[in-house]
Amino acid sequence: MYRLLAIDIDGTLINSRGELTPATRAAIRRAADRGVQVVLATGRRYGHALPLFRMLEIDAPMVTASGTLIKNPRDHGTLYQSRFEPAVLHQAVAIVDRCGYDPLLCADTFAEGFDYYYATEKVRTPELAQYIERNPGRGRLWPDLVANPPPDVFAGFAVGAREQMDSVEAALRREMPGLLHTHVLHPPHYTGFVVEIAPAGVTKWSAVRRLAEQWGIGEDEICAVGDDVNDIPMIRAAGLGVAMGNALPEVKAAADRVAPTHDDNGLVQVVDWALA
Repeated sequence: MYRLLAIDIDGTLINSRGELTPATRAAIRRAADRGVQVVLATGRRYGHALPLFRMLEIDAPMVTASGTLIKNPRDHGTLYQSRFEPAVLHQAVAIVDRCGYDPLLCADTFAEGFDYYYATEKVRTPELAQYIERNPGRGRLWPDLVANPPPDVFAGFAVGAREQMDSVEAALRREMPGLLHTHVLHPPHYTGFVVEIAPAGVTKWSAVRRLAEQWGIGEDEICAVGDDVNDIPMIRAAGLGVAMGNALPEVKAAADRVAPTHDDNGLVQVVDWALA
């Protein structure tokens, strides 16, 4: 039996309608009751993930923002926050800006009620305008962001069309080899794609492994499940890596097993495998 179950949210825990079904919730409760440590490992910002976490009624830290932040939902305390070297952050922000897109920077600001900083209200892509419109109050203006990034930033991102974000990621990888971890994904319910930017080596897997080490759980005792590219590191490295049936082809290629889709309560099958 696996001792830790790391679960992505969008495309995994919840279905295409954004629902946590009774069957999925019951399966997770069954795992927790059997002594499995259940950890949500999501690309969502902490405040956006918290309502779903509370629905599960589990007692565990939560890995958020694709592994760059670990929070304790009991008191909203920060257990881990990734850090950029100032020169690395400054260069990354300058590259995104030079490519013609708006860099957004994440800070641990839950108590203050916002998630990220942005440089100007006149955004450069309609996809980012939609993102801001659908997340009212989650951004804070920092006009000098490119020249003087705000302190305590743990992650960054930009929003645009797929080919635009691919080009930003290519520029970051070309000009800053080995200094960042990046990936491009398509958040559900948005038209745009996001390039996420983290310090080198910081992923969902690095965060899950950090928690597992604290609990004395080995990597081979971890089951990890997801559907998107930011799930690949944990799916590839865990003792049992599972891709959902709705996962991208490259995610399925990295997995040991493929479960039914999120619309078919695929996580119930994953729990059965984890408890076998």
